[in-house]
Amino acid sequence: MSDPDRLTLVLRYADVGIVTYGSLRIVGQSSRTVNWVVEDPILLAALQELTDSLPEPHGSESRRDAIERALSRGPFATPDTELTAAYILGVLLIGTPGWQLLTECMASPRAVLFVSPSARLARVPWGLLAVPKSGPSKEELVRARQDAITRSGRVPAQIPWQLDDISARTDGHRLMELVDVLIAVPPNIVHSPRAPAGWDARRDGPPVLVLDPRVPGQRPDSALGSVLGRPSPQTQLAQHFGELTRRRPVLPDVGDAVELFRRQDADRTWLAKLLAQAPSRLMYVGHASSGRGDPHGADQADRAALHLACAAGIPGDADTIGDHRPLTASDLMSLQLPMPPRVALLACGSGGDYQFDEATGLVAAMILGGAQLVTATLWSLPTTAAYRQFAATAVPEAGEQADPMADVVIAVDRAHEAADAGCAVNQWQRVQMRRWRDGDVTANPLYWGALVTFAVDGAR
Repeated sequence: MSDPDRLTLVLRYADVGIVTYGSLRIVGQSSRTVNWVVEDPILLAALQELTDSLPEPHGSESRRDAIERALSRGPFATPDTELTAAYILGVLLIGTPGWQLLTECMASPRAVLFVSPSARLARVPWGLLAVPKSGPSKEELVRARQDAITRSGRVPAQIPWQLDDISARTDGHRLMELVDVLIAVPPNIVHSPRAPAGWDARRDGPPVLVLDPRVPGQRPDSALGSVLGRPSPQTQLAQHFGELTRRRPVLPDVGDAVELFRRQDADRTWLAKLLAQAPSRLMYVGHASSGRGDPHGADQADRAALHLACAAGIPGDADTIGDHRPLTASDLMSLQLPMPPRVALLACGSGGDYQFDEATGLVAAMILGGAQLVTATLWSLPTTAAYRQFAATAVPEAGEQADPMADVVIAVDRAHEAADAGCAVNQWQRVQMRRWRDGDVTANPLYWGALVTFAVDGAR
């Protein structure tokens, strides 16, 4: 599937004590490896920039407050402020030797970059990082770092950015324009016993579509309510999947595409029966929860869960939520469900495996089950209703008909039919980025920037 002439690069980070080490190498050309160090106050400054950008609650914020902040006044709310944030992240996280090597590797066909982040950098949208033309001097960074080391500990460095004219600091080109950006699967998962399902053998099989399953006991407007809104033949998604069902068989077998949405029978037993039919791929759109804040103690990756239509009476590792029991990553691994070669998990922070010391989350469960390529999200995607409510506060021209959530689902569904699905996702992201850069505010990076693709076994 992949072009043998493509260069492959690996960008790796490791948190060691009070510093984070970064390295970039070209596979097969070890002599060109470059390294740099990100001091703790500098890394904390980058993480603060990211925290301010994402629709995730921090401090005393509610979930609603966080979404409103991100869409209406956060760094990702407008193209100018987003470019500034992307520039800051680019300066702080990739050293000058790294950018130099990446620039040298610009070629046709486009090189592929595998990123292996450290736990603290697990939610960085690497493809968005802007290529810097200039930045603070070494002396300014050293001074800012020293001032951030206080008696009570290290705090984010206060860096003297010169941002009045961002065009003087960056041309606006992004890492995703230099290379295709994929996420490396953690070594502990790669080297575990697996039985991969090959795309070439499965590509003609039906896809499994799990679209916004109805969580038992949850109202449509509740925390675990509808992600995609009320099903209707007129919606963009119903029309897309209607065309798909006319073109090829899908699972479950339905008479009308609307029947794919908000199913009450879509529990783990139902899913297991569909996966046993050797499908080509799995598309899940719905809710997920991370393993953070686990009531039983320490954060655990294998407590990350999908929220299917599983009733509380179904056995599993997760505590019940009213009438519902989530399907955890540990459940998936215990059940040994056979996964197809390609999986899309468009759900809240489903791609968060690297946040944990043992990266055994939802992505790992899919790969251990046989998947070779998994597209997931780094953070929660605001619903269409939230976008239309809050984005208009900052950019009224966004319009009431924009549906960036539907755009993401359709784009990933189409990309996963392509020869190199991860690179096809990158291609769509570049199109969205250029729309955004040209002033189209409906191409908001809170949606397309959240997508990451994990790939293993030569998948691209």
